[in-house]
Amino acid sequence: MHRVVVLALDGVYPFELGIPQRVFGIAHDLYEVVTCTVDGRPVRTSADFTIMVDRGPEALAEADTVVIPPYSSAPDTAELPAPVADALALIPAGARIVSICTGAFTLAAAGLLDGRPATTHWTLAPRFRELFPRVALDPNVLFVDNGDVLTSAGAASGVDVCLHLVRKDHGSQVANHVARKCVVPPWRDGGQAQYIEQPVPEPSSAGTAATREWALARLDEPLTLTDLARHARMSLRTFARRFRDEVGMSPGRWLIQQRVARARELLESSDLPVEVIAGRVGFGTAASLRQHMHAVIGVSPQSYRNTFQTARAPAQAGSRG
Repeated sequence: MHRVVVLALDGVYPFELGIPQRVFGIAHDLYEVVTCTVDGRPVRTSADFTIMVDRGPEALAEADTVVIPPYSSAPDTAELPAPVADALALIPAGARIVSICTGAFTLAAAGLLDGRPATTHWTLAPRFRELFPRVALDPNVLFVDNGDVLTSAGAASGVDVCLHLVRKDHGSQVANHVARKCVVPPWRDGGQAQYIEQPVPEPSSAGTAATREWALARLDEPLTLTDLARHARMSLRTFARRFRDEVGMSPGRWLIQQRVARARELLESSDLPVEVIAGRVGFGTAASLRQHMHAVIGVSPQSYRNTFQTARAPAQAGSRG
């Protein structure tokens, strides 16, 4: 049983505090989720109530994964409060550490993100960079998986990173089961860019949603920007602008992400040769698929298949519960 320990810090946000239990708890025969504080005492939340916690920092010493949810009093200095530093020192070597939103400030202050890529809520990026210039911050993504340390953006991105870990541990079958129970997508594309405040496009019936749906049914075809704009009955310039306003990225980048996502599904759920999968998702050749998968998720198709099909076998029993 994989033990997930959630560390609730002063001012913790209740929504994000509950995400690990909600996600990992659905796969109840695979994970045990417990919550602790730095001193075993009740902790204030960002809301108008305090939570009672049964465990103190000693719970961290038995963790396989530690999750640090966000809190309203993100540090104004690059130094950790002594009780927090003492609690983090109890985490065993080899345990994964995950932050949600402002939890990344704690990891950075502990020196766990120095020289590594990381993310946090996009509104906090300037302050984070000021405090922690040695961290390679990317405020445009929903989460960053750096192996033993993972960071995620604000609020619902905590669901994204926890689902990612379930998928990484036990394959897509279990992760999809958990996602359906939570009534959320198994993964979201587009990063934080689609949520950053920007002028709202003028209301119009000429959106791009129908064209995106049309394109998803034809990923095996050599779709071009001209094809998409023609389907939407817009000029190239208007379509590209409206698409970016609605989705947060260019049509070309979106198509690549959708093709990679479809390839991931086929690599996990089928034994089709990589060359065949490349054709079915519109990349044409195995070499092209390898190039795009490595650019998007950092691994080759075969490495991805080996990881998730290996995880799939033990996961099947766990998904029946």
